[in-house]
Amino acid sequence: MKIAISGKGGVGKTLLSAFLSQTFADSGYSVIAIDADPDANLAATLGFPNPEEITPISELSDLIEERVGVRPGQSGAFFKLNPKVDDLPENYSVRMDGIRIMSMGRIKRGGTGCYCPEGALLQALLSHLLVQRDEVVILDMEAGIEHLSRGTTKAVDKLIIVVEPGRRSLETALTISKLAKDLGLQNIAVVGNKIRSDPDKDFITSNLPGIEVLGFIPYDPAITEADLTNSPLFAASPQTAKEVKNIYDKLVSSTRQPSIKS
Repeated sequence: MKIAISGKGGVGKTLLSAFLSQTFADSGYSVIAIDADPDANLAATLGFPNPEEITPISELSDLIEERVGVRPGQSGAFFKLNPKVDDLPENYSVRMDGIRIMSMGRIKRGGTGCYCPEGALLQALLSHLLVQRDEVVILDMEAGIEHLSRGTTKAVDKLIIVVEPGRRSLETALTISKLAKDLGLQNIAVVGNKIRSDPDKDFITSNLPGIEVLGFIPYDPAITEADLTNSPLFAASPQTAKEVKNIYDKLVSSTRQPSIKS
């Protein structure tokens, strides 16, 4: 199963990515968690030790030059658009408790074309991860779908847009949904986060008609406390873990793909 997670900044994309990664791993799946947000903190949210030591792929200039033939920053040079990347998940990731994490870094491309060496490598890597790998892949994206292209969207089983009870969050969700559909991605759903009441739920569902709602994650101050004290988030909020497990159950039941166990 390949899951992409997007939404407005600050709504809880990384929180959902981390909890889903942990839930899949605890259920016996081999998971690759991809941090594709320039403000990378997925490793820290998952509780990986020394997350600051994980270098984004886009910053590995020697690797980029080796694989695409041009060093980042050079202009006017030809470079490979289909570089070798199948060894990168093993060699440039960190693994813990059934989860392998990679940081992509900033990508300088949209859905229609690539114009930099690092972008070419990242796009080839993402295509490999989504199309050719057998693991569960969870992609934590920035506020948009810049990392996806028409080719990679075909491999995404679900685009989850995380929203909170707020007008700007829902406007961003509608924009992301439209862009995704323009690229041919139809399996789109939302998850509400920071939910305090039933009116919060009604506000989200009434303003996003026609979009599947996978679940609602309640507001829990324990998440903030755990973040401030650098404690594992998954253990800090049983109610969040319970709701994400319900979301996981819906995702698993909706796919007909065979289970890939580690």
